[in-house]
Amino acid sequence: MFTVEAVIDEEGNVKILQPVPLQGARRALLVILDEPALLVAETALLSEAALAEDWMRPEEDEAWSYLNRATS
Repeated sequence: MFTVEAVIDEEGNVKILQPVPLQGARRALLVILDEPALLVAETALLSEAALAEDWMRPEEDEAWSYLNRATS
């Protein structure tokens, strides 16, 4: 079981946004989100610079450094 992103147009046509590797037919559930499809992508793109500025601080590296120790 896994989740893929899709867009539904005004006529109800579903377009899956990434390849879906399946061997044979499968059942699927479709969850309709209460937001326009482009709004999510635009919001992510517009916030990327602000988030990157915060993520690149030394304090962030220090806060997450325990993950490097756990994988070493």
